[in-house]
Amino acid sequence: MSHQPIRRVALFSGNYNYVRDGANQALNRLVDYLERSNVRVRVYTPTTATPAFEGSGEIVGVPSCRLPFGRGEYRLGLGLSSKIRADLSAFKPDLVHLSCPDILGHSALRYAKTAGIPVVASMHTRFETYPRYYGQAWAEPLVMAILRRFYRRCDRVLVPAESMAKQLVGQGVDSLIRVWGRGIDRSQFSPSARQTDVREAFGFSPDDVVVGFTGRLVMEKGLCDFAAAIDRLVEMGVLHRILIVGAGPARDWFSKRLPQAHFTGFLQGADLSRAIAAMDVFFNPSTTETFGNVTLEAMASAVPVVAANATGSRDLINHGVNGALVEAGNARAFADALAAYCQNHSLRQRHGSAAFEASKLYDWDAINESVLRNYNEALVLAGKVEQSGQAGGYRIFDGDPRNRSSLAGGARAKASG
Repeated sequence: MSHQPIRRVALFSGNYNYVRDGANQALNRLVDYLERSNVRVRVYTPTTATPAFEGSGEIVGVPSCRLPFGRGEYRLGLGLSSKIRADLSAFKPDLVHLSCPDILGHSALRYAKTAGIPVVASMHTRFETYPRYYGQAWAEPLVMAILRRFYRRCDRVLVPAESMAKQLVGQGVDSLIRVWGRGIDRSQFSPSARQTDVREAFGFSPDDVVVGFTGRLVMEKGLCDFAAAIDRLVEMGVLHRILIVGAGPARDWFSKRLPQAHFTGFLQGADLSRAIAAMDVFFNPSTTETFGNVTLEAMASAVPVVAANATGSRDLINHGVNGALVEAGNARAFADALAAYCQNHSLRQRHGSAAFEASKLYDWDAINESVLRNYNEALVLAGKVEQSGQAGGYRIFDGDPRNRSSLAGGARAKASG
């Protein structure tokens, strides 16, 4: 008998470490946790000669090409070559984890289904919303149909928040859906990172109220809504300054749209945490978030948040307590919410303190332990192992294969209850 039946996981990612983003930060923290839990992880992903950071686990490069439209910094995995298939066969994963429904993800899903390997998918991005930001809104139903088919074929789907689970169910995904939240590095993001000299270096005085944004500078992050709300704030005569932290293909457009803003470019580590702590209110108008890592980083820095009432943000923000949730795309409402913080110091302090307290609930190891638990439950559902009489115990299934369907069915009913 073993308390830890899963030993090897094959993780497929479209971008594991060549461009830094919130999704691959979560994946790398997961892999680090799994390996500390004696689970070997092999990551199959496009690679480059200049990765943004050193990735956790064993990384295997897959054939890929530059994304052919719009986002040339990303690479598209081209499926499973014979060499990759041979590597997978030699590795003998107990479970396949898919983090992106791209060509590579679809190929890995077919491989796992053919080989009888359980599949867990994690959802990190609302890809179905992307076409509207590039003048292709007509394609959204087609993209959603592809995503729905992909996730319905998986044994289990992990989403970052309850709101995203409800969204998937509403879109017709009837797989077993579980929440895999996100955590925060409290040693990095903290109110103590706020420093007067950092604000001065950005050109802000002690009395300035700074409205901030952090993230990839891409249109799907709601940059148009951000700029429209700031225009309205200016029309209202509300004094404020703007701090934009991040880089991306929309940097030139955004800087021309908001010439009065201070742009830091890409920041990480202590520089990033000090920049976020230098803000007085964080503004996240994005509707494409599945969780909102940047929102949690601001909250942990005791900065109140104004955000679109959309997936991810609505799970983090308690409206009127630690921030404000606003109808997506409503520039007037966004500006009104920002104005309330800009003009009321005590409100900023009160909601910032509440945001800091709420952020304490998000511990990475506790959150990633839930993924390991979901892996083990997926093995039970697939009939690969059975639970023993002891709490948390499992036994490799070695009985009559004809009993596997009843075993899996019973486990599914238990897990869904």
